[in-house]
Amino acid sequence: MAGIDISLLFNSSSAIQIIRMRNAAWVLPFLYDVFKENNVFFISETKLATHLAETLALHVDGTEDLEEAKIEFGEDEESRARKYLLNWVQKRLLQDYPDSEGNTQYQLSAHTEKIFQWFQTLGRRDFVGTESRFKMLFSSLRDIVEKTEDDRTARLEDLKNKRAALDKEIQRLEHGATVEVYNNAQVQERLELFTRLCYELLSDFREVEDNFKQIHRSIVEHHTRAELNKGAIVGYAFEAYDALRNSDQGKSFYAFWDFLISRAGQEEWRLLTEQLLDLLYDRNIEANNEFLQNIKTLLLQQGKSVYEANDKMAEKLSRIITEKEIARHKRLRTQISNIKELVLANQQEDDIPCGIAVSEPVNIKLIMDRKLNLQQKAPSVVITQPNNADEHIADIERFSRMINTSFIDKKRLWQKVEDVLKQKQTATLKEVLEISGLDNGIPEVVSYYSFVKDKSSRVQILENMTEHISINEAQTKFIEVPYLLFSRKSG
Repeated sequence: MAGIDISLLFNSSSAIQIIRMRNAAWVLPFLYDVFKENNVFFISETKLATHLAETLALHVDGTEDLEEAKIEFGEDEESRARKYLLNWVQKRLLQDYPDSEGNTQYQLSAHTEKIFQWFQTLGRRDFVGTESRFKMLFSSLRDIVEKTEDDRTARLEDLKNKRAALDKEIQRLEHGATVEVYNNAQVQERLELFTRLCYELLSDFREVEDNFKQIHRSIVEHHTRAELNKGAIVGYAFEAYDALRNSDQGKSFYAFWDFLISRAGQEEWRLLTEQLLDLLYDRNIEANNEFLQNIKTLLLQQGKSVYEANDKMAEKLSRIITEKEIARHKRLRTQISNIKELVLANQQEDDIPCGIAVSEPVNIKLIMDRKLNLQQKAPSVVITQPNNADEHIADIERFSRMINTSFIDKKRLWQKVEDVLKQKQTATLKEVLEISGLDNGIPEVVSYYSFVKDKSSRVQILENMTEHISINEAQTKFIEVPYLLFSRKSG
């Protein structure tokens, strides 16, 4: 990067402009406490405005620069909070969007996420590990060289060397050699690196989401150009989507996401997490256990927002096509009405100057002309066919009507959920049942889904995702149900 690039970045980067804000000294700590301390990704406008108003009431004189957010002297905390939120969206600290019920939600922008990542690297660390980072660099270097080597002989030689090393290690263990394990310092170093990479990965999702939103904006820009027809807009939309998916970033994201939502990937992650927590407990190593337990759920939530951004692009495309069709039909109706008006205006005229004069006879063929047919037409037989049922097991509300759940004590079920959430920030239905057990089989499983309506603020169904629930003690029978996620009460 050249000096002129740094100068341009200093004047154009949104992240740098945020740091240069006159109110940045209290705004950034406030947003960090709200979103990062409790791993909150989305927060409603009402809750955020109330929390901000309470914070503003504690400010001493001179803390705020009122001019930056165009706040007039003497305004109360609630009015100032609303203006600050609007100002933060304009300056790209926050992103606002409506939820399914039309209520405004806020999330950190990709620029603010980058700032918080940078701040974490600036803080002084008591323990700075170098061994694990060097080994990771060395492993990456080896992986790049090995996976780009197209020489068949060299690849075979390398694989044989690896097999020889494995055979040697197996023989050592079979003869009673001591197993080499990491000491506490090595575990602490790798755990710190793992946690930092997890936080960086969560922030990277926001940048991928922004790329999808950039496609949305481009579609709108093309839609405003009168010279582009429907086919051109549709073609551009699919080309842009394919370009993003086939880009280096898109390939990396979708490969990661496919592994994360796979059944094998989730099960392996769960087992490894449990083994890690047991290791930390046995060796008395301090760590953020709650974050380690919930990292998979946090990644799923962030990845889901990326897919929702993709769905919004499809919705925008559908709306554009519909608008184009409506406009075309409207113009056609206008033209037909004009023709009718001309006919009515000239119906009393004897000589209307219209028509085409030809010098030779014209052979006119009417494609839709009905030919003479003296045979009697056979009566048509109307056959009524039953429609296929649309109900399926994923429709829990309708499926519950087929099963008697009146004997299920829902208060007791919710208490099971609360007991599990005392130890975790979020939990899936499978995790709740693994801890609390299943007493009444399928009716009890179905009853948990009634909380989606009764406690909608804390229960949600992740679309296009399922999990298998064991319904007997021997774990030989399973039921595949939608992915149900419970979350701890905020505040």
